[in-house]
Amino acid sequence: MSEVSEKETNPPATEAATPCPTVTQRDQWMVESQVFQIYHLFATIPPNAQMLMLELQRENHMQFLSKGLRHLSSAFSVLDSNRPWLCYWIFHSIALLGESVEDELEDNTIEFLSRCQDPDGGYAGGPGQMPHIATTYAAVNTLITLGGQKSLTSINRDKLHGFLRRMKQPNGGFRMHDDGEIDIRACYTAISVASILNILDDELIQNVGDYILSCQTYEGGIGGEPGSEAHGGYTFCGLAAMILIGEANRLDLPRLIDWVVFRQGKECGFQGRTNKLVDGCYSFWQGGAVALLQRLYSIIDKQMEETSQIFTISNVSENKESLDGTSSHATRHGTIESGSTDIKSIAYKFINEWRAQEPLFHSIALQQYILLCAQEQEGGLRDKPGKRRDHYHTCYCLSGLSVCQYSLSKHPDSPPLPKVVLGPYSNLLEPIHPLFNVVLERYREAHEFFFTESHDH
Repeated sequence: MSEVSEKETNPPATEAATPCPTVTQRDQWMVESQVFQIYHLFATIPPNAQMLMLELQRENHMQFLSKGLRHLSSAFSVLDSNRPWLCYWIFHSIALLGESVEDELEDNTIEFLSRCQDPDGGYAGGPGQMPHIATTYAAVNTLITLGGQKSLTSINRDKLHGFLRRMKQPNGGFRMHDDGEIDIRACYTAISVASILNILDDELIQNVGDYILSCQTYEGGIGGEPGSEAHGGYTFCGLAAMILIGEANRLDLPRLIDWVVFRQGKECGFQGRTNKLVDGCYSFWQGGAVALLQRLYSIIDKQMEETSQIFTISNVSENKESLDGTSSHATRHGTIESGSTDIKSIAYKFINEWRAQEPLFHSIALQQYILLCAQEQEGGLRDKPGKRRDHYHTCYCLSGLSVCQYSLSKHPDSPPLPKVVLGPYSNLLEPIHPLFNVVLERYREAHEFFFTESHDH
């Protein structure tokens, strides 16, 4: 056996070994490469070709969505317990496009969701399954999106209220279903449903703020449950729920802003967590959270003044209430002592007391990611280049696109200026109510219907 020299066994300290990249690093580099290739191609083609690349493929998206309502392949069998979600993703996407389907298809959907409605309240993932708060949210949002007397009267609000009460826990959280998990998703979907159906009351909101507050992390975002990592979906859910119960001022909003806005990366889209890959669905979960924060500027200014921060979100000097009425609802223990009428009006005031503010994220850049990297030319939207289109990402990419387009509007009904809409102005989608993610026109119909119905009783 030949001898091995000391030099061979002990390389000089100056010859440092090249560190091996982690799986996360390799994945990130691959995504960046795919995204930047698209951007490079876009930058090198003539302006008329650029406009074609940026065009929202409405007809192709409608074909993709309509096909999903009529037939899904056997591969979708894994989503059997999520069928109301498929209804919501598809019908909400169609509504965002300003389109509709024939009456027979809408009637079939209403009838199907009625079979998912449990006799004791709430909606299951399919006929004969147990009721679940998440699929209840999906079913209710679908029925509100369909609109009309038949759809709205099909919701048994009294039984649904009883179901939400049964899922409510002493710590303020909600269970997703009988003996199910307790997390931020359950808090948001329960509070959202109760608010939009006008059945939100003091019993349902009791201690909810305490639970959500316990989920805000040191980073500033909100995790799924206490001790969990901050996550874009849970952050939106926690923030929206806190606004709906009038306790958003209990959150550390400046830190929440810092965490959310820094999730928009060099790819122009949003990531869901720190050091994770960009994903088209966070165009809404993160972009929507920023849109909510934009309208809480008076609370944020006050929090920053209290912590002696030197910059402010707005330069508005007049004394004003927060846009959602939050600051007038919090009391000594963070509970709600105001009348139920005030709580039930928060979502309506939030959208009608709109004041234009500069967006806190790069709206045009996010639209660029959605249109160039998430959109499939033959229809449907996706997570990122290299991924397949699906109804979930189609829904939340389009929702995020709508948030971007109306981010500078002086009023939610005001048509945005062309400079705010990337690509041809025909890309303009319908505005949404950012707390519920339903098209604004459908929200208003539901608000009038359920508030009138309550007064009639």
